[in-house]
Formats: sequence, structure tokens, C-alpha cells
Amino acid sequence: MSLPPDGDLLPRLLAGEQRAFRQLIDAYQGAMRAVAYAIVGQRFADEVVQDAWLAVVRNLDGFQQRSSLKTWLLTIVANTARSRLKQSRREVLLDDLPGPHGTLDEGRFAENGHWMAEVPAWHQDSPEALLAEEELRECLEKTLLGLSEMQRSVVLLRERQGLELEEICNLLGVSLSNVRVLLHRGRLKLFATLEHFEETGQC
Repeated sequence: MSLPPDGDLLPRLLAGEQRAFRQLIDAYQGAMRAVAYAIVGQRFADEVVQDAWLAVVRNLDGFQQRSSLKTWLLTIVANTARSRLKQSRREVLLDDLPGPHGTLDEGRFAENGHWMAEVPAWHQDSPEALLAEEELRECLEKTLLGLSEMQRSVVLLRERQGLELEEICNLLGVSLSNVRVLLHRGRLKLFATLEHFEETGQC
């Protein structure tokens, strides 16, 4: 079932129509949880989404349609997630932010976030190769979990959710230059894991 346009759905939501709320939840629950997971991790993601939905219900009559409903919902869940981080006293490591010369100097990625050279193909020629792929996936997940909070958030929102850099800036409250550096450094760590695995077969 496709979601009706915001202009059709919003009056029904404001009228308290349960079917409209169900449509909204079905359409955006996954994306909201992905944003929450990217910011606070698995442990608090569901709690953040629940709190965000409560905030949506409380503030729906104040939605001024300056953005899409989706953008508004993701902004609420991102704000809720950041508040949850503050409550748990988690801090962003200073070395994750670019210094005076924080540039993308390693030569793998362009300014727009795309690869500067074609990425070598990962071949799956045998059951052994398929097993290695699963092991590589687990290895990359381990590396991802080892990234700092902000690096992991930016990488997940960009690579798994496909959000534009400007959207990530708005959701995380971070400047565009910082998002680029965080994304670049996170990608480099994942790429280093990939290269090491291809060379050694080990994580």
C-alpha cells in the first residue's frame, strides 16, 4: 500500500484517524529505527523510536509543512536520539573532528563522497568464497561497531540509508565539512579491514 501525499494524510492524522497513523508507522518505522540505530546503537534504538513517536503525536498540530513528513519524522527521531546520548553521558571524541587541515588527503574518495577509482570486484566463485564473504561481512560489522559514535552514525546513514550529506548534517547537527571527514575516515577503516581480509583471509 502506497502512502498518500502529505497534503492528504496530514488532515487525517490531525483528525486522529487510526488508519492514517498506521499508514505513517508502516511507511516510516524502518527509516526511523535506522536513524536511531545509527546514532545510539542497538541497545537504545527501540526506546528512542518509541519516544520519538510520542513526540510526533504530541507535536503533530505544530507541524508547519516546511518540510516533508518524512524529514520531520527523521528530525524528531534524530533529536530524540541525541538527547538519549546526552543522558547516557556519551561524548564525541575530539579526534573525530577535522583539525585546521582536515582534508580528504588519502586519495580514495572525491569531495562528493564517490570513489576516485573503480573498486576491485569481490569474486564468489565457490562455496569457500561464499563462506569467506560471510566471514568478511562479520568482520566489517565488527569494524563498524568499533568506530566512534559519530563515524558510525555518518557511515550508516550514508551507506545503508542512502541519505544525502546535507540531510545527515541536519539530522546529526554537524557541519558539512565534519560529515565529509567523518564519512571518509569511517570508510577508510572499513576499506582497511577489507584489504586486510583479502590479503590474509582473516579479520
